Formats: sequence, structure tokens, C-alpha cells
Amino acid sequence: MSLIRWGIVGCGNVCEVKSGTALQKADGSQLVAVMRRDGERAADFAQRHDVPRWYDDADALICDEGVDAVYIATPPSTHLELTRKVAAAGKPVYVEKPIACTADEAQQMTAVCAEAGVPLFVAYYRRRLPVFMQVEQWLQAGAIGDIRFVNIRLFGSPSQADLSGAGAGWRVEPQIAGKGGYFHDLGCHQLDVLDYLLGPIHEACGQAVNQAGLYNCDDAVTAAWQHASGAVGSGLWVFTAYKDSRTEEIEIVGSEGRICCSAFDLARPLRLERELKPVEEVTIAPPDHVQQPLIQSIVDDLRGLGSCPSTGESALRTARVMDSILRVT
Repeated sequence: MSLIRWGIVGCGNVCEVKSGTALQKADGSQLVAVMRRDGERAADFAQRHDVPRWYDDADALICDEGVDAVYIATPPSTHLELTRKVAAAGKPVYVEKPIACTADEAQQMTAVCAEAGVPLFVAYYRRRLPVFMQVEQWLQAGAIGDIRFVNIRLFGSPSQADLSGAGAGWRVEPQIAGKGGYFHDLGCHQLDVLDYLLGPIHEACGQAVNQAGLYNCDDAVTAAWQHASGAVGSGLWVFTAYKDSRTEEIEIVGSEGRICCSAFDLARPLRLERELKPVEEVTIAPPDHVQQPLIQSIVDDLRGLGSCPSTGESALRTARVMDSILRVT
């Protein structure tokens, strides 16, 4: 196809800047329809973003003959059902991360898409952000030698919504977001980009507990894992630490140096430290619409002009690691 016409199911906040506009701006891509259960809000989004059609029913958008591919931007608990419907309609699927609440659901999603003969892509967009492609270049060039270990740290204080018990949102509802809550929402990005940079994780374990009792999801997670390459990893995620404790970093250590970066503060400089060489700091401005580079790779894939690095299969690997860390059976 010379043009991929997109429909969005669930045009919420993530679509305002990160993805919706990116679907419009990518070469060979056009956003032609959006859906939200609240019809007034769907119509408002369509009007503000110059989208021709809006719906308040997902089935109607999926069956729209003018929609070639569907972006599912709803909470994780809905991803499996909606993917089944889009695949049954014979249309490519692009789904928000995490791919699903559990690896079992993710496996079913990859299976239904394979059976229908349609591709499944997942919004792990860090795989195409320039900052992580720079890290990839350093690693491939052997800048820090053989990779020995990687460490993730993400901790901070609870929000006012968490403390009040009101308005914390679906991300801390285990039936909607998954058992890990914020870990599911944030940690999946970090673990997935490590799958991309260092290769698949073939063994992982962890501990997950609810320490503060502010909501029903786990709020403290520790993990250990090993990549198939032999590199080992560890991670710590705590969401109820003291005020102003916010810390977030990925540290990759090799036999000849280390790389430090942020998964979420994309404007933070990359840091490369090597033996007997000056420290390098590189700042790479993130794109205005962070999903656009990955969306461009999806559009190129669908048009036969390239390939997308974030598929249902790669996201399934991340889902399995998350399940192992959280001890989901």
C-alpha cells in the first residue's frame, strides 16, 4: 500500500502528543478515524486533530472499510479482546505497552494475529528513539568492551492521588493494569529496551510486595536476570519512598567502561565512561512526538520498505520476564 490509513481505539491522553499526531506526520501514514466510549470526547479529539471520522463503538471503527490498520491505545486488560477483533477483520494491529496484563494473554495475542496472517506491533518506542540508537552504536562498536552487567534503579515518592486513595487511576488496579501496577507501566519499557540492546533475557526471578498499602498492586519490586549473551542484570523499583527521592537510571557496565542513561528523562545526557579516556556526555533531543520514529518503522514495514523492531514476539519476551519477576503463574 502507498498509504496506511489508521484508526485509533481509545484516543486518550497518550494520543494527544505521543502517538496520534505521529500517525498523521509519519510518511505514508494518515489518521482517518478515532474511537472513544464517550462520544463527545471522541468528537472533540477528532475536531482538534483534524480527523475525518469518530466513533463511540470500537466494532464500528474496526469494521470501517476506510481503516487499513488499528492502533489500540486502551488499558492492558482490553488488549486481548480488541486484538482478536482487529485480527478477525484482517487488519494489522499496533497495541500500546505493556502488550497485556500477563504473558499468557500476550501469547494468545501473537497466536490470533499469526492465525489471521496479520502483523502485531507493540508501542515499545524506545527501540527507535535516537538516544537508545546511540547506546546501541556504542555497544556494537565495543566502546565498553564485553558486557558484564546492567542495573536498573527507579524509585520515588507516592503521588498525592496515591496518598489520598482517590483518583490514582487504572495503573494501580491489578485487574486493569496487571499485578505490578506502576512496575507494569514503567518497568516494561526499561526491560524491553534491554532486550533490544543486550539481547533476550532467558532467565529471571524477583520479589514483589505491597509495602505501603496505598493501593492493591505491588509497590516494591526487586529482580535479577541473565541475558542469553551471559550478561547479568538487577533491578529495583519502589514507588513509595521518601519525598524528593526520585531516582531513575540504567547503567550498563562492561570490561572496559560503562554507559549511563535514563529511560524516561529523554533529554538527560548519555554518559560514556572508559578506561584512560575522557568522560563523554552526549545530549540528543527527543522528537516532538516520541512514538513517531517507531510508527514510521511500522508504516515502512507495512509498505514493504523496512522492518519494525517491536513486534508481538519481542513484547511477549518482555511479558514473560515481567511474569517471572512478579511470580505470576
